Amino acid sequence: MTTGLTARRALGRAAPSPSRLGAALLLPIALGTLPALCRAAEVDELQTIVITATRVPTPVLQVASSITVVTAADLEARQERTFAAVLRDIPGLNVVQQGGPGAETSVFMRGTNSNHTKVLVDGIDVSDPSNANAAFDFGQLLTQDIERVEVLRGPQSGLYGSDAIGGVINVITRAGSGPMKLSASVEGGTFDSLNQTAGVSGSQEAFHYSANVAHLHSGSTPVTPLDLLAPGEQRHNDSYDNFTVSSKLGFDLTPDFDLGLVTRYTNTHLHYTGEDFTNFPVDIPAAQQSASDTDEYYGRASAHLVSLQGGLNQTLGLAFTRNRTATLQPQTAESLNTGERVKLDWQGAVRVSSAQSVLLGLEDARDEISAPLSASLRIASAYVELQSHLGEHWFSALNARYDDNDRFGSKVTYRIAPTWVSSESGTKLKASIGSGFKAPTLGELFQSFPPFFFANPDLKPESSVGYDLGIEQGLSAGVVRIGATWFHNRIRDLITTDVTGTTYANVGRASTDGVESFVAYQPLRQLSLRLDYTYTQATDDVLHEELLRRPKHKGNLNATWRASDALLLNASVLTVGSWVDGNRDFSIPRLDAPGYTTVNLAASFDLSRQWALFGRIDNLLDRHYENPVGFLQPGIGVFAGIKTQL
Repeated sequence: MTTGLTARRALGRAAPSPSRLGAALLLPIALGTLPALCRAAEVDELQTIVITATRVPTPVLQVASSITVVTAADLEARQERTFAAVLRDIPGLNVVQQGGPGAETSVFMRGTNSNHTKVLVDGIDVSDPSNANAAFDFGQLLTQDIERVEVLRGPQSGLYGSDAIGGVINVITRAGSGPMKLSASVEGGTFDSLNQTAGVSGSQEAFHYSANVAHLHSGSTPVTPLDLLAPGEQRHNDSYDNFTVSSKLGFDLTPDFDLGLVTRYTNTHLHYTGEDFTNFPVDIPAAQQSASDTDEYYGRASAHLVSLQGGLNQTLGLAFTRNRTATLQPQTAESLNTGERVKLDWQGAVRVSSAQSVLLGLEDARDEISAPLSASLRIASAYVELQSHLGEHWFSALNARYDDNDRFGSKVTYRIAPTWVSSESGTKLKASIGSGFKAPTLGELFQSFPPFFFANPDLKPESSVGYDLGIEQGLSAGVVRIGATWFHNRIRDLITTDVTGTTYANVGRASTDGVESFVAYQPLRQLSLRLDYTYTQATDDVLHEELLRRPKHKGNLNATWRASDALLLNASVLTVGSWVDGNRDFSIPRLDAPGYTTVNLAASFDLSRQWALFGRIDNLLDRHYENPVGFLQPGIGVFAGIKTQL
């Protein structure tokens, strides 16, 4: 895993139009402050540009927030086909997937809830308004067109508004540049898998383009533990198909004015084993399979203008999302969930001086569900951020945001994030304090199931305050870099069922504490190793119990070796400690779930400049484990394929 995009590449078309905004304002300042004594590999890392932490491209050297970046090169080395697989290795995250590819997937960031993470794809908020908790299902996103992923941890509502109590996950897809390039791949393997991709990208004078199509097929993944089935009952394996089409287009009308359009469509079909409710209150896996079909539409149009000789940089965007999920379960009629979001946003940056810039933003979003009921809400927002370079060593980012929700009222959030860097010692000290909130969802406000359960239109938003404090240190002229960050979050007014169990209420309180640490070692330019360890303590402060599905211990070791010009090797070891969970139907609400360790290997070999063979082994040791409890994760998987780029 690397830490992102170099400063030079950030100025190209690989970054979205807002990157040109920040680059013009910040890079001339930043690149002059890099430590002079760092080894070349470490200098490359410190020149890395990240966007999510400040909403404009900023050298990671200046960023106080905890952020991890996964690049397209990382994805290629590890051969990760689904977004859920990508996130499993990220420190501070626990990924819970109810089975194999396509199964519902949740992410718990720094011990917060699964709907406490803001998820963006090319600037589009992709959370689903029609879900009961409005969370994004990470199991439906493929990786074929991803340029990089930035995972920003800690409360970030000061810039991103609702949902960002745990942090932000920002996905940036590939843009086209240069002569036309054609790419394609096909792979097959265990679990009746057959995956194909194709793409085209490039530029022609002022027009630049990228278009991709991907199909992922997993035909037979065992998910249901055999000991849960009735005597003599046959297990039905899950099957999943995902068909995704995406594009990213841009047109430079003048050197200072350009237009952009990103689109994405995903169609999925999942067959899985649901629950048989005839044995209520103790449910068992159903003898017949359930089916879930989804259609997801995402799009965003943007206009970007540079004026006042680069002193004012503006982007105007209009985004649209539509999610439709049809579910058919045995013994019940087909259910339909449909949600839409329309969001208008404006962002502008002003270069105040050579050491300071101000970022301003306005947003207006409308969420609507049309099935299984009709309801909507609207949020108008404004935010401001000051970025400063104070003297030789100090950098800071201060932001604040005002959100006005027509259902629950207004909310003000903030973040303060200073950092201190010593060029002589290669030391970086960082700290931050920020607030976050999660607005009540349309389902929580309006979706009732009389006479058993009723919505609560008077809910308040969940809120949080979080702190972190960290240090990073380069050793041996940059061959080794180590770091550790302590974090604490206090969350109030958690939305959960009240004491009667018949409605929602703001009754919960929780706190999370922990440490994220790493050691990165690069003895050779062709060989890199990184070890991450996360400790997380997440507690229900009302019941004084450990929160579910938050393991205390998580470690990951990754090694990438360019053995020759043609041969690339990668190995990854993931270990997750025990946690508290409920059983499959929560008839046992709390039990101890054992931890697990998995080993993945991947290799690719270039046959020529246009053709390459690749293969990987997932779960090499064939560990049989459940996460969550009641849902088996895939055993050993062997995959191989061929790809071309012309």
